[in-house]
Amino acid sequence: MKILHTADWHLGKTLKGQNLLDDQKFILDEIFDIIRDEKPDAILIAGDVYDRGVPPADAVELFDETLTKLSEKKIPTLIIAGNHDSPKRLDFGSKIFERQKIFIAAKISDEPKNVVLEDDFGEIYFSMIPFFEPGEIKAKFFDEDSERPTYNEANRFYVDLARQKIPAGKRSVALAHVFLTGGEESDSERKIVGTLANVDASVFAAYNYVALGHLHRPQKFYSGSPLKYSFDEAAQKKSVTLVDIDGAGEVQTKKIPLTPRRDVRVVSGTFDELIKFSRTDDYICAKLTERVINAQDKLAWTFPNLLSVEVAFQKNSADENSAGQFGAGISTLDYFADFFKAQTGENLSDDYRAAVSILLEGLRKEE
Repeated sequence: MKILHTADWHLGKTLKGQNLLDDQKFILDEIFDIIRDEKPDAILIAGDVYDRGVPPADAVELFDETLTKLSEKKIPTLIIAGNHDSPKRLDFGSKIFERQKIFIAAKISDEPKNVVLEDDFGEIYFSMIPFFEPGEIKAKFFDEDSERPTYNEANRFYVDLARQKIPAGKRSVALAHVFLTGGEESDSERKIVGTLANVDASVFAAYNYVALGHLHRPQKFYSGSPLKYSFDEAAQKKSVTLVDIDGAGEVQTKKIPLTPRRDVRVVSGTFDELIKFSRTDDYICAKLTERVINAQDKLAWTFPNLLSVEVAFQKNSADENSAGQFGAGISTLDYFADFFKAQTGENLSDDYRAAVSILLEGLRKEE
């Protein structure tokens, strides 16, 4: 059986205030091209369909259009909720969707959802494990006096419950949204509770393949997000994972790269160096090695989608005690001196610099 593993669509996501919906439409069209070319037998979406529990209307509309296109292809599609999703909202209409081979598990139930698909070699069981808080497991399955389980304990319990419905010797796949111990994080992921949220890989040891969501960097068990959702992901190569399970349960995987409408990039250098870059529509974080007044406006022609400007340079030791630090080692006094020079064409004198420093220190103490 050939399976397309995707996750972390985050429909409705913004990057530094920039609406990414058109970029998400573009990348979903690219995923549909992959579906057309690879002809998978099943499609998995391992959580975080939306970026927030109450998604914007246009994000809901995009997902509605996507589900309609998937149902027309009659390819079984399995979807679970992630920690960004609202289980109640994602679960809406799920019983009707099953008639179109779209299976949704948005919340835990007395009997975990197992979807059974068949290929030429027989049945494959798909355990659908949505994201949940350990307290939900305690409330549903244990008495009030019992201790609250950890994320690891709660997931182990629920996975063991799901496996009770899988006959011995049958091939199986787990679909879950967890932070697996040892995984590599990105800034755009919503942190849960440090290492307390970790789930050990042994929880899923009985499965032939584990399709996970939550971590945005493509890595073992994780397809990653289809787009870069933070500037610390700039160097990542986004992809979806094609999984092939043979009759003996042996698994082969292949990362299929995705090419976005606009890339997310970090550029660095002096102002003169950056202004000479080729014009680009990519989403840009510019890291300047010098302070420049109105850098955002001055770089706008070269980088029309400049979303962030940072200044990184060695801090002046003479200003170590200046009040109000901004950016990477830049004091309020530094900014004032730059503003003064931009307005007058002259450097701030030592006497004025000392006077402004005293004024800023007084303001800081008043606060």
